[in-house]
Amino acid sequence: MSQKISRGEQWLALLTHNAPRLSGLCPSVQVADGEINGQPARFVAVIPDAQNHYPRAARGEVGLLEGWTLGKVVSETVAEDADQPRKRAIVAVIDVPSQAYGRREEAFGIHQALAAAAAAYANARLAGHPVIGLIVGKAMSGAFLAHGYQANRLIAFNDPGVMIHAMGKEAAARITLRSVESLEKLAETIPPMAYDIANYHSLGLLESLLDISNPDAPSASDLATVEQTLAEAVTTARQDPGLKDRLKAQNRHSSALVREKMRAAW
Repeated sequence: MSQKISRGEQWLALLTHNAPRLSGLCPSVQVADGEINGQPARFVAVIPDAQNHYPRAARGEVGLLEGWTLGKVVSETVAEDADQPRKRAIVAVIDVPSQAYGRREEAFGIHQALAAAAAAYANARLAGHPVIGLIVGKAMSGAFLAHGYQANRLIAFNDPGVMIHAMGKEAAARITLRSVESLEKLAETIPPMAYDIANYHSLGLLESLLDISNPDAPSASDLATVEQTLAEAVTTARQDPGLKDRLKAQNRHSSALVREKMRAAW
């Protein structure tokens, strides 16, 4: 029986209409070229690789190979478009459960690998590429910071399988010396600690929250909705490439106030 592919890999195939993958990359980083609203775009996903040279990155985590490869792909895209008046959109298809935790990863500098990926996405955004993060599954911890968080616009599926957080519930419970149950109760009153996507949406970081009937078996209508939303996000990112919209949500009032006070003091 064939192994079920990840949401990231599935949506990469759907959005690029099964376009050929770029060659010469590590198997866990899949890149394909497609179109958004008739314009060329590059789609990037990190997927599980059971044969990964680093076992800690075998289930879709972002590790050494993934971080450096993401940085390479995005940086090469920027270089290829350097002389083009209209830069390609770059879509990070996000379904990453964590960064890779391991002694080898730490010894070989996973912090540098993930920083390279984050910097490449930021440089692409600053160079005029509309960078869109499409969160179809988990977007956890350093993996999300490296793959997608630097996007001009973030879009997520409104689905229980979508989770955005610094760490898993069990790990967070250990760190805070709480049970998972008490952590969940605390999250009801502190949105940044919550795991459901609705609370994350209230923090202002998402451009759109999409209702998809079945993210694991999407209909033609679901695909059309995602494609239309991506097109709209690319358009708004070209018109306003900044990130100030992230401060306009209901639970970012204090952040906006702090910035206002700091500007006045300086």
